[in-house]
Amino acid sequence: MNLDAMQAALREADCDGWLFYDHHHRDPIGERILGLDPKAHITRRYYYFVPADGEARKLVHRIEQGRLDTLPGSRGLYSSWQELHAGLAAMLKNARKIAMQYSPNNDIMYVSMADAGTVEFLRSLQKEIVSSADLVSQFEAVLNQEQIASHTVAQKAIDTILEEGWKKMGRALRPAGGTASRFTEFHMVEWLSNAMRNEGLVWENGPNVSVNQNASDSHYEPTPERCAEIKEGDFVLIDIWGKDEKPGSIFYDITWTGVVGRGPSAREQQVFETVRNARDAAIEKVTSAFAAGVPIRGFEADDAARAVIREGGFAEWFTHRTGHNIAEEIHGPGAHLDNLETHDQRLLLPNTCFSVEPGIYLPEFGVRSEIDMITAPGKAWVTGKIQRELVRI
Repeated sequence: MNLDAMQAALREADCDGWLFYDHHHRDPIGERILGLDPKAHITRRYYYFVPADGEARKLVHRIEQGRLDTLPGSRGLYSSWQELHAGLAAMLKNARKIAMQYSPNNDIMYVSMADAGTVEFLRSLQKEIVSSADLVSQFEAVLNQEQIASHTVAQKAIDTILEEGWKKMGRALRPAGGTASRFTEFHMVEWLSNAMRNEGLVWENGPNVSVNQNASDSHYEPTPERCAEIKEGDFVLIDIWGKDEKPGSIFYDITWTGVVGRGPSAREQQVFETVRNARDAAIEKVTSAFAAGVPIRGFEADDAARAVIREGGFAEWFTHRTGHNIAEEIHGPGAHLDNLETHDQRLLLPNTCFSVEPGIYLPEFGVRSEIDMITAPGKAWVTGKIQRELVRI
């Protein structure tokens, strides 16, 4: 926890303070930002208030009064609910505009951790409760140079693995001097997984290999019991992600598509080009904004990609956001590229990472083209290889 940095951010955001509140680990975001033990035994409510200026303040229950001892600031105690209400009123006496893990209308549900009753009570004290969403991004999603370097480690490994994976698929389907054995989506998943393990990468479930109509399910997961055979003439999608096993490392996450033993049909080519152009429109929106020093919010990048797909006549088949923040978690705590599932007004901040991955999912096949971007003051760039044409396997 960096108290000085938090207070500077609060002043820049024109907030009087940031109120952290937890009970039974309902706010993992606050735990991470404050550096608290995520496995601590928490049976009573605690509050921690970081003012824009001055000393931080704590309010804890008497039977768990050491709960926030690792944090700076003065301490208040309560036992009864009356003492709790009085303690909160005293703690926040000189504050009016207070940030919390809250989102109006639950629009940014990823940060909406404060319960309605707590917000109602604070409003009864004449407090204006505003979302901490951009503050959370600043303290949870901004990467240091070591983390950015770790993303590059994963990028180089996974780009190489995927390139070799397409060749492996071709060899399995057309073995030299022999008859091909049955080769499934799950066989390919196992090969990719072993290749990633050999590079010292770790990941959450997956990767995903989907053929034909299975590629229309954007969260399809093949298993040994539920998987399709990969055959000549198939359309194939591979979504692969991972990070270096070193603590604090950042994920790399990409999706490519290809066709087996043939050229693409006119329909496949049309869909791929539409998705590719939508991806590139979002990339251009982000790179132009950062180059010009113009603030850009997550929904604006989504709009750029979605407009291309809408103009191509495929709007109903683009059923998810354009991209997600990437950090130590594959779906990180920063701004997503989204104006569909949510109206994500969070800023795309310098030194953050996120995916750009529009998709079109027709009943017979689906196309997604995913790259990752990293930003810095004055620039933004794609971190790995960019698919320009469908892979021929």
